[in-house]
Amino acid sequence: MSSTGAVADERIRKTSRLRTALVRPELGAIVGVIAVFLFFIVFAGDSGMFNPQGVLNWSTVSAQFVIIAVGACMLMIAGEFDLSVGSMIGFAGMSIAIISVTLAWPVWVAILLTFAICISIGALTGTIVVRTGLPSFIVSLAFLFILRGFTIFFPQTIERRTIIGGISDRAAGDWLAPFFGGKVGGPFFAWLGDQGIIAVFERGTRAGQPVVEGIPMLIVWALLLVVMAHIVLTKTKFGNWVFASGGDAQAARYVGVPVARVKILMFMLTAFCACVFATCQVMEFGSAGADRGLLKEFEAIIAVVIGGALLTGGYGSVIGAALGAIIFGVVQQGLFFAGVESSLFRVFLGVILLFAVILNTYIRRIITGER
Repeated sequence: MSSTGAVADERIRKTSRLRTALVRPELGAIVGVIAVFLFFIVFAGDSGMFNPQGVLNWSTVSAQFVIIAVGACMLMIAGEFDLSVGSMIGFAGMSIAIISVTLAWPVWVAILLTFAICISIGALTGTIVVRTGLPSFIVSLAFLFILRGFTIFFPQTIERRTIIGGISDRAAGDWLAPFFGGKVGGPFFAWLGDQGIIAVFERGTRAGQPVVEGIPMLIVWALLLVVMAHIVLTKTKFGNWVFASGGDAQAARYVGVPVARVKILMFMLTAFCACVFATCQVMEFGSAGADRGLLKEFEAIIAVVIGGALLTGGYGSVIGAALGAIIFGVVQQGLFFAGVESSLFRVFLGVILLFAVILNTYIRRIITGER
């Protein structure tokens, strides 16, 4: 039989372009970003939200969500959860403060030692999960309370307070601190101010300086983490291992995927991202508080779910998670610019989470062929 007269293989299901587009993990987040921006352009466009200072404000807030969403996304794709992220942020910040201020060690030592401690805790969490077979929800929930308890106990015992300041003074002249608390692109923004492209301060001690002096390292870290995680997840063998570990762990083991190692490494990555967030936060405010990071674990998970990741694992996108985080940042700051009560941000989180879960459930049924 000639090729032109061949009958199509009945085992191959034809898929419409719409159906193919619907199973893209980033689709919901892309639609959400467009909708959110259009909404605030209409209702807050004249409030300064989209001038250089306004853009910097919501970009900085979005970057905070992006950093923790990257780790949460990779871990959820691997089929696990980490509810200790928020407590890890508070713990890491307090660790840097105690080591640098109370113990008077160099800030760079405090930062590196804190990263080592947090990543080790992440490895311990992952090891307990894979060795015992306990749900990561339960194990990380235990560490949520353990870390928060230590975050309150140590400063109260050592300093008799739960907020430790003075970090900015200790960080002055430190070689590592600017990588978390500095800004990049200062000369470029000064040139933009001189050319009249962006506004400059007209009076006070900052007269003549641009309203935006540079891009905070928080935003730089967020971009670096998104790019690196996306490359690892989509362009490397390890990325395939992450998807396989979350999709069907037993089948992945049969084909030689080191599932246990992958999951432990993802817990370590989540701890690393939380520590980056905490370090940037401490360098920005010059202090550490025992209440830092509250509810951040849930915000990270919501951003990942908005980004299209399935709660069952094996499916998701770092780009989608980053877009979900941007939605958070824009809405949180947009409510302020629009003059809306800020407490409604929590209402938004609940509504968008419910909508995202329903949408992702529909997508999962498309992927698996369920009815």
